[in-house]
Amino acid sequence: MNSPLRSSELWATAADPELAVTTRGAVPPADVTRAVRGIGRVLRRHHLDAAARVRVTAPVDADEPTLVQANIRIHDTPTRVQVTGPRGFAVTFAVERLDRQIARLATKQSREWPDPARPPLARVTEPRPIARRKHCALLTGTPAEATAVLNAMDYDAYLFIDAETGEDAVVSWADSLGIRMARQRTTTAPEAAVDRPLTANSLSVLMDAQPAPTLIEEVAVTRLCRKGLPFLFFTDADTGRGRLLYRRYDGDLTIVVPVD
Repeated sequence: MNSPLRSSELWATAADPELAVTTRGAVPPADVTRAVRGIGRVLRRHHLDAAARVRVTAPVDADEPTLVQANIRIHDTPTRVQVTGPRGFAVTFAVERLDRQIARLATKQSREWPDPARPPLARVTEPRPIARRKHCALLTGTPAEATAVLNAMDYDAYLFIDAETGEDAVVSWADSLGIRMARQRTTTAPEAAVDRPLTANSLSVLMDAQPAPTLIEEVAVTRLCRKGLPFLFFTDADTGRGRLLYRRYDGDLTIVVPVD
């Protein structure tokens, strides 16, 4: 009987040298094999000669779900899927989601929302720690360009710099009919929407009527957790820059911090 892989390890095969699987925690070897075969099969089906990076994270508690993330590039466009599931099934879910993601992007379709395969991580808890800080150089662009990244990377919310105002802003999935956009200060619709409704990737864009709140991190953490929010966009009181705080699958938090 094979023993589970307990340390963080990187796996690749001679047959698929551009497909690497990183494991974290007690990941069964069968899941590594399933990931290599499944992701490789999807790439061949879509005639993609692209490198793929897959991460399989097993929880400490065997009753908790396994997290699988797959990253590829489609014609120089970064693409990602992330999904959870029971041990033995999570990799299969990720393979199926990647297959659908590639097909959607090829036909310029947007992700369905609400997403039955990945409901928002919104629940009321006591304040949780910020387990990761993602220091990112933000895209400067239009709502449509930000929405394209939101869609391709399988994000629920995406922090960027609004080209029209120069303010940090966020786009997120509003409902099955559109995208929601929030800026740090400006709440009026972009100039492109003066004569007609603003759209991004054929979806309507709903402007948030309230500017982003100005908070210190500790208050932002408390607000997100105690109000059961999946994410919180706010202006950092110390730096004046926008921040995106969101809940991870393990219940802790990640914060996206802009860098110049």
